[in-house]
This record gives sequence, structure tokens and C-alpha cells, in this order.
Amino acid sequence: MSILGLLTFANFNSAMAQDAAATEATEQVTATDEAAAIEEAPIEEATEAAAAMDDTKSFHQVLKEKYIQGGAGWMTPVLLCLIFGMALVIERILYLNMATTNVKKLLDGIEDNVKGGNYEGAKELCRNTRGPVASIFYQGLDRVNQGLENVEKAVTSYGGVQMARLENNLTWIGLFIALAPSFGFLGTVVGMVQAFDDIEVAGDISPTVVAGGMKVALLTTIFGLIVAIILQIFYNYILTKIESLVDQMEDGSISFMDILVKYHK
Repeated sequence: MSILGLLTFANFNSAMAQDAAATEATEQVTATDEAAAIEEAPIEEATEAAAAMDDTKSFHQVLKEKYIQGGAGWMTPVLLCLIFGMALVIERILYLNMATTNVKKLLDGIEDNVKGGNYEGAKELCRNTRGPVASIFYQGLDRVNQGLENVEKAVTSYGGVQMARLENNLTWIGLFIALAPSFGFLGTVVGMVQAFDDIEVAGDISPTVVAGGMKVALLTTIFGLIVAIILQIFYNYILTKIESLVDQMEDGSISFMDILVKYHK
């Protein structure tokens, strides 16, 4: 029984030692896996953060990348067309807005002065009112002593002068509208020639070479068309504004002559 007890106790201790060794090995593997996971976590987080940054690029960053891909040599002329064209557009819009006049109020003031024979007061009112309509009325009042026929000629002639001033710089805006897509198409053609040169050097029609070259070539056309569309929209707005002012000038001139015919002696 003593021998049997010793053998049983020895076997028990051996089993306990094996279990402890197995437990320790398992813990070491687990610790190793956790350390590897901890080391891989920052890498995965950095990769996910980079992907998130790529997905959330600002419009300015995307535009800058496309500008560089299109080539500064061809994208710069298109950009200059946009800058100079928008400068002229802003100048015209400001000028036309300042040229807008309350014609009815001006005519009422002129009629009140002319009715009492105060032509100097009517001229002073025109001088203090901005816009082409007031300038036309002033030219007519300045020649009222020369007869209504001369007044009508002065109003008609000076109306043509004011109309030409309203249309100033429209030719340049139209030029930039035409130049922007032209530069874009030229850059596209040159880019396609370069793409074919790359294919010739490679000796094989690789989809990567063809796609990359065509993408860069077409970017200039895209930007040129966008610039032309933007300028064309503002150009049509300016034309509409000019037409409105011309209608005011014509209707106001007719009413102005009616006032002079009615009260001039």
C-alpha cells in the first residue's frame, strides 16, 4: 500500500506539472497574440485613417491634384482665361448696377421743375443722379433753348453713346469664352500625341499607358469647358441687364420729350 501510494502521488504530481506547463504555454501564446494585435492595431488604424483622408479630400485639394495632372503648361492659360474673364464680368456687373436709375422718380422731378420753368433745377437734378438715363436727359435739357428738334437729336445721339458704354468690354469677355475651350482642346490633342508616343516607346498597347495618357489629355478639355460655361452664364446675365437698361433709356427718352413738348414755351 505504501508503494501504491507513492506511485499514485508521483503520477498526480506529474499530471499537475504537465497541466501547469500547458497553462503557462497557453498564457505565453495568448500574450504573444495580444502583443501582435496591439502592434497591428496602429497600422490598421493608420491605414483606415489614410483611406478616410482620401475619401474626405476637400474640393480645393481635388482641384489642385487635377490641375497638376492636366499639366501646368496647358492648364495655366485656361486658368488665366477664367481670371481675366471674371475680372471683366465683375467690372461690368458693378457698372451696370450703378447705372440703374429710378426713371419714374427722375421724370417726376424733371416735370416739376420744367412745369415751373426751372430748367437749371432740372439740370441739377440730372447731374446729381447717376446712370445713363440722367446723362441723356441732361444733354437734352442743355439744348432746350435751341429748339425741341435739336433736343431730340441730342437725346438720340447721346443715347447711342451711352449704349456703347454699356456694352464696353463685352467683346473681351466673348474672346475669353472662346479661348478657354480652345486651349483645352489644344491641350487634349497634344496630350493624345504624347500618349501615342508613349505607346510607340513601350512597343505595346498597354491599357495603363493609354488610360493614363488619355485621362491627362482630357482634363484640359474639361477645365476649358467649365470655364467657358461659367463665363457664358455671366455673359448672358450682362446682356439681359443691358437690354433692360436700354429699354429704360428708350421709354424714358420718349416720356422726357413728352414733358418738354407739354411745358416748353
